[in-house]
Amino acid sequence: MRQVSWVDRGQSVSFEKAEDGPRPCCVGVARLGSLQTSGTVFTVWLQLRGTTWVESKEGKFRLRQREWIAFEKESRPLIQAGRDGICIGVSLDADALRMLGTVADCSVYTGRGRMSLAEARMALRLWREAQDPGSSVHQLRPLLLHLASLQRELSGTVQRCPGRSRMRKRQVFGRMQRARMYLEGNSHRVVRIGELAELTNFSSWYLSKTFQSLYEESPQSLSARLRLERAAMLLRDTDMMIGEVASASGFDNCCSFARAFRARFGTSATRYRDMPEMLKPDSAKFKGGSRKTNEAA
Repeated sequence: MRQVSWVDRGQSVSFEKAEDGPRPCCVGVARLGSLQTSGTVFTVWLQLRGTTWVESKEGKFRLRQREWIAFEKESRPLIQAGRDGICIGVSLDADALRMLGTVADCSVYTGRGRMSLAEARMALRLWREAQDPGSSVHQLRPLLLHLASLQRELSGTVQRCPGRSRMRKRQVFGRMQRARMYLEGNSHRVVRIGELAELTNFSSWYLSKTFQSLYEESPQSLSARLRLERAAMLLRDTDMMIGEVASASGFDNCCSFARAFRARFGTSATRYRDMPEMLKPDSAKFKGGSRKTNEAA
């Protein structure tokens, strides 16, 4: 039997490995509910309404309407829905992932992205159809294929990964995506290459070289850009003082922050805050497998 669970109205649930092994399950979190996932399954989360906060081994993330996020099994994400948030999720064990590779010769990877309205509606319909506790793993096929389609822009990047076999390329890409997620989840501080090397089990040299090749941006450059985009978001959405914004974005002093911010946005932090909203650069960009921004429909 597959588990189906809905966590709602301030409930808090922790999923642990079942005695007979992990099984794919459909889960939902809504209206201040929170769910701690098992460390034995790959999970994909889709935000249908409102906001959800996610805390995992890769860091902290905020999901907004029609965004998705996926985690490796070791990540153990904690999902906490906002007051009006509705987030649905799918837990995939080894059998489900193996079936996806068999029926479509594809996989799902750690990462983030956006859905169109039509994609979100389709995901919800397929998620509901897969909720029957008595159904087999094969009845998850339509939902799995839809989840894989949400990551279709990643397929070209996978092929550029080093490795002689397709399986090796997918393994390398999965680790690179996890490193990228770690940078996004820790945009409040400077991330050392050694941390990423430990997370991916690659050498620092191999990690830096492969990361640059795949994303056309070094880990250090991406980290700096994400911290500046975080600073821009704080300037837009909070009343924090400039020095507080600098500190919350991983800068040691206001001078270095001021130079970096002007170089990135072409204006000072103070003037950026005073600009009309329509003139501010859009900093809320979510990356998949390349530097190209995933457009929301």
